Amino acid sequence: MIVDLQVSPAVLDWSQIRDIALAAESAGFGAFHAFDHLAGLPLGGASMIECFSLLGALAVATERIELGTMVANVWNRQVGTLVSAAASVVALSGRQFHLGIGAGASPTSSWADEQRAAGAYVEPSVAARHERVRQVLDLAAETWRPDRDGQLSTFPLPSPAPSIIIGVNSTPLAQLAGERADGINLQWNRPRRDDFLAAADRAAGDRPFVRTAYHVYDRALLDPDHPTRREMTERRIDRLVLAEFAGPPDLPSASDT
Repeated sequence: MIVDLQVSPAVLDWSQIRDIALAAESAGFGAFHAFDHLAGLPLGGASMIECFSLLGALAVATERIELGTMVANVWNRQVGTLVSAAASVVALSGRQFHLGIGAGASPTSSWADEQRAAGAYVEPSVAARHERVRQVLDLAAETWRPDRDGQLSTFPLPSPAPSIIIGVNSTPLAQLAGERADGINLQWNRPRRDDFLAAADRAAGDRPFVRTAYHVYDRALLDPDHPTRREMTERRIDRLVLAEFAGPPDLPSASDT
């Protein structure tokens, strides 16, 4: 199981995030993921660094660690802007990029407060939010293939192509992930976790498919023999994203790993 890291720009500044990313790289973490928020308030902080601006800086500051979003709100940008932004991170880093995407918050969710404060549209329809995810999948497939149409020929062509991981909180979205995406991401402690995994697995069939679990950072979970890690292995989880919301995580040193 590959273990990834995520920290919060709501409570950490750029220099802290850079140093943590470098420490994670030295310690052997698989990828470093960015939050996609407009403001610090949703994550309990006083500020925020825009997702792809942060990833561009990390692409230059780091050398080996893979980069990703966990997850990019498909409503924070035009579909074409999101697809181009992911490809641009690959161009800057020369490494694998993991484009985690989410369908966006409902108008009744507190997660939508930052969109309303910025005057952005918040889509009320679940079906329309899922359709937006499909649009990202469609455009990425069209834009990132070498034999793409001429009108797309000067868009950034990422090599390697980003993997697309859908963050899910419903069975229909899990099924869409299994049908169309490279993987699924879900909160490990969510009550219907196993239902979502099963729906994605049925839809994916025998094709390669990445199962990613999301958990609050706990250094104990770096141990493959931890009971939670063993349970994840039993459910065929491929990647574990550990997210620290409160401040700098207690990372192992390179000598510890």
